[in-house]
Amino acid sequence: MAELFQFELVSPEHQLLSAHVAEVIVPGTEGEFGVLKDHAPVVSTINPGILKVRNDDGAWAEYFVRGGFAEVSSGVLSVLAEQAVPVSEISRDQLDLAIRNAEEDAADAKDDLARQKAEMTLSQLRDVVDALKTA
Repeated sequence: MAELFQFELVSPEHQLLSAHVAEVIVPGTEGEFGVLKDHAPVVSTINPGILKVRNDDGAWAEYFVRGGFAEVSSGVLSVLAEQAVPVSEISRDQLDLAIRNAEEDAADAKDDLARQKAEMTLSQLRDVVDALKTA
């Protein structure tokens, strides 16, 4: 049995996970990195991607994360993400529809602010698609 450590995954909306886990793979801006019990202290910003969590039973759970940072200190890994969603809750059909809607919103925008907002949403949705392709 792997040694466990405390892991916290938090988004602005809510805390997605607070548990003792065996391993976490984080999509850091300098590349993916793994965290196990007794990892050295580190702080990293995170790229859009798939954060993988191995539970004490060896099963993996995956979350799409976008923006934010990860911090390991005092034996705890905390990931504070701008957005975090369990991969199991992401429907490809819903994602495709949302992308088409965002493309239409950007094309139909009446002013620069509306266009920027639609383009940001479109960029975020494409980040999800890219992350799911590599997962």
